Amino acid sequence: MKQTLKLSLAITTLALLLSGCDSNNAQDKELIKSLEAKVQALEKQLEQAEQPEATATTDTDTKALEDKILSLEKQLAANKASAEQPGGTLEKVKKQGYIQCGVSTGLPGFSNPNENGEWEGLDVEFCQAVAAATIGDKTKVKYIPLTTKERFTALQSGEVDLLVRNTTWTLHRDTALGVNFAGVNYYDGQGFMVNKSLGVSSATELDGKSVCVQSGTTTELNLADYFKFREMKYTPVVFDTEEKTVGGFKEGRCDVMTTDQSALYAHRLGMEEPDSVVVLPELISKEPLGPAVRKDDDQWFNIVKWTLYTMLHAEDLGVSSISVDDMKNSNDPDIRRLIGLDGPKGKGLGLNDDWSFQVIKQVGNYSESFERTIGMSSPLKVRRDVNALWRDGGIQYAPPIR
Repeated sequence: MKQTLKLSLAITTLALLLSGCDSNNAQDKELIKSLEAKVQALEKQLEQAEQPEATATTDTDTKALEDKILSLEKQLAANKASAEQPGGTLEKVKKQGYIQCGVSTGLPGFSNPNENGEWEGLDVEFCQAVAAATIGDKTKVKYIPLTTKERFTALQSGEVDLLVRNTTWTLHRDTALGVNFAGVNYYDGQGFMVNKSLGVSSATELDGKSVCVQSGTTTELNLADYFKFREMKYTPVVFDTEEKTVGGFKEGRCDVMTTDQSALYAHRLGMEEPDSVVVLPELISKEPLGPAVRKDDDQWFNIVKWTLYTMLHAEDLGVSSISVDDMKNSNDPDIRRLIGLDGPKGKGLGLNDDWSFQVIKQVGNYSESFERTIGMSSPLKVRRDVNALWRDGGIQYAPPIR
């Protein structure tokens, strides 16, 4: 009786699992057909077991049958999970014909619409680089402006395929939010902005000054730590929003304003006389900003990561959007691997062999993008500093392409 109940339960389980399979999938159809035959055989064995004159099933036969049922259950469960697994982000992007890229609601130099309503900035150009790599056309991007509260939810839900929104890579975000950071496209940190008339050129000269800061932020805490550690005094002038903080500085209610240095350069442009204020060189915190993707999609994670590394390698090897065509004739093995003529090419990423060539040709190397969006060729005039390549005294560095 006990074995009969086990058989009955197994058949019921198999039937339920079969009902969850995708009958429109060719592989599922074959598997379902095979498993239905096995279920029928099990049902027949059950009927025979219930006959009074039936010979009792031996322990060995029962164990073999139970093992077979367990194997079928695992196979069906795996098949059902596979059927329910959505296609990867690359497949989705190719089908829709564009990348949905989450950007800021407007931060000059990083992601901001210009006077013609066209998005531009360092983060925007990275979105374009990923589009060039995956679709072959940097213009195939839909920009979705997101607030700080919306950004991770939008990525987790699939509203965006890629988040490139001056977002800091942290332990909590990397482990608790279901996202992966694919690298750092800008090393940022909290800084200070002052009026030139104050006559200071370093944060170490701010003893006794008043500082505009936004309340309830890590910025406020970092400010307190910085002055306490150096045994300097300051007067905090606190506001509840960044907009009001900027307004307080403009109105002269403080000597100094503090927030992320990238934002300070952007806010500087909004001053009545931008040349009358200066961003001090010191960074008092680490804020590595970079692109983020959803977890559990290694292929897409690798594509985004190596798009960034390609731009860094191109600068390191002196390959630009202008020179990349000529580099097809290069004998340098590093350059030939960089543009997909030799080496791993695009197979491991599921991309065309010229994917990296398209990134460089259509968008450029890291230096080109940096300089025209936030660097010395842009209105922001941000120095490379830590964002310079490793050989130029910075910390930007990419693993080898081999």
